Amino acid sequence: MDRFQLRRLVRDAGQVLREAGVVSPENDVRVLAEHVVGTSLVICEGASAEQARRFVALVEQRAARVPLQHLMGRMWFRGLGLECRPGVFIVRPETEVVAGAAIDAVARMVVGGVAEPLVVDLCTGSGAIAAALAVEVAGARVVGVELDEGAVALARENCERLAPGRVRVLRADATAPDTLSELDGRVDLVVSNPPYVPAGAVEDEETERYDPDLALYGGGEDGTAVPVAIVRRAADLLRPGGVLIMEHDPGQGVALREAALAAGFGQATTGQDLAGRDRYLRAVTERASRA
Repeated sequence: MDRFQLRRLVRDAGQVLREAGVVSPENDVRVLAEHVVGTSLVICEGASAEQARRFVALVEQRAARVPLQHLMGRMWFRGLGLECRPGVFIVRPETEVVAGAAIDAVARMVVGGVAEPLVVDLCTGSGAIAAALAVEVAGARVVGVELDEGAVALARENCERLAPGRVRVLRADATAPDTLSELDGRVDLVVSNPPYVPAGAVEDEETERYDPDLALYGGGEDGTAVPVAIVRRAADLLRPGGVLIMEHDPGQGVALREAALAAGFGQATTGQDLAGRDRYLRAVTERASRA
């Protein structure tokens, strides 16, 4: 199959995905084709019969709404290539904004004189945020906490490959009072992308079929049970002047600001994602009073 035949095959595959209701058909077929042939389609001279068969099989799976990340075994987050496996939550572009807010906050701490900031990532999932923090903030000490066994294994692999020796991943309940209790009052920043989806609010077919419920639903009708518990745990972990950055549903901003103030935080504001939707809580603990 020469380059022209390959491009025709990719173009036809895009139409298949479009008819199947895939949101980004052209992008997906290009990514799958380049995954199979091992190079950019711009410079690719063609494909073997076996590569063409593999590509068509992948397109059929994508048309059946198997996530692109599962077909690739890879997902991207802030320029990092993360391993991706069924049963572990697939990172979203919105979370890159949340991670960026956490990274900026830690970077400011470093500039302010905190040489080795201690960061805890509650509900770390695949380890995406933890790895990004370790890679982008030199000297940061990062601890990730995750309950699901499969996610813990994946997070450890991702973090060790991307930031060797920089991230410790603990299997535990992120909301339990005894989790990392030895760090209470010592943590500089807590970041979290907890389960927060309200009951019955998942509208995307792929999310509902392939992302684990444990990573999606926040508990209660409004989905804030787990996020509120994360806020309370963060209040205990953080030092005076410490910062919490936590992702949430666009409709949960007011409730979680109120929860933060009730938990003892001195400041609580809401940050927006790139689409202008309320996306994360930024809360700062009270600073210690001067004698």
